Amino acid sequence: MALYAIGDTHLSLSSNKPMDVFGGGWEGYVDKLQKGFAAVGPEDTVVLCGDLSWGMSLDEAKKDFAFLDALPGARKLLLKGNHDYWWNTAAKMNRFFAESGFSTLRILHNNCYEYGGYALCGTRGWFYEETGDQKVFKRELIRLEASLKAAGERPKLCFLHYPPLYQGYRCPEIIALLEQYGVERCYYGHLHGGSHRLAVEGRQGDVAYYLVSADYVGFRPQKICE
Repeated sequence: MALYAIGDTHLSLSSNKPMDVFGGGWEGYVDKLQKGFAAVGPEDTVVLCGDLSWGMSLDEAKKDFAFLDALPGARKLLLKGNHDYWWNTAAKMNRFFAESGFSTLRILHNNCYEYGGYALCGTRGWFYEETGDQKVFKRELIRLEASLKAAGERPKLCFLHYPPLYQGYRCPEIIALLEQYGVERCYYGHLHGGSHRLAVEGRQGDVAYYLVSADYVGFRPQKICE
């Protein structure tokens, strides 16, 4: 039983916004994702770090959820990304998944999940381009702390969509929460193409950071622990 992470699948199986138009590594990305997931075992857990579907509603994203649900893995923990416009209340999303027969999809939002003694925590996070909206920023801090508190004293791994730091930028409030609650490692997405060069990876202070956006990791979920 292993734990994996990948972000930014950007599926568009029933909406007209495929990522292939960006060329390069995104060409044939749906097939690449299917091949990349071949390494995931039937009992494994995969954390999906946001920007999962271009669907504007749960119904429009249904084919994308069906694709994710059918991929290997016993659990896929879903984070919200900045392009996940289908996102709704946890109750509505869980009901939709249950009614659709999606048995592997779980929402990581104001909560945490256990894996091998670790607590898996997370939320969307924050980004410098949106610093003007302090109301949303404060909500993200509350959600992150709620997830970290839910973990209790267990060792913690954190998953975000937005990077909490990269070259020339730090979000001190989020970093302070990660360090305050003793997070060992933080995995994030959002950065694509030329922005990969901005990624900060490895230990910074008390926390180690890793970029797992799909085009950065070759559309293969990254094994975190086993």
